[in-house]
Amino acid sequence: MSKQAVEHHHKAAEHHEHAARHHREAAKHHEADDHLSAAHHAHTAHGHLQHATHHASEAAKSHVEHHGHKAKAAGH
Repeated sequence: MSKQAVEHHHKAAEHHEHAARHHREAAKHHEADDHLSAAHHAHTAHGHLQHATHHASEAAKSHVEHHGHKAKAAGH
């Protein structure tokens, strides 16, 4: 696997972890009836998930670029 694909996988994982933290914070704020802060954290989590999706897509593209011809030859 290329270094670029590995980096994209790591970045995707980091963004998922950040999103999870923000979702937990949003839940805490909702429990405290602080809906403005909850909405802020939920929105921030959404942004991290979009970044994670971008990095996952880039990793997938890298896999196809480097391994796609092998998969076609093997009939996958």
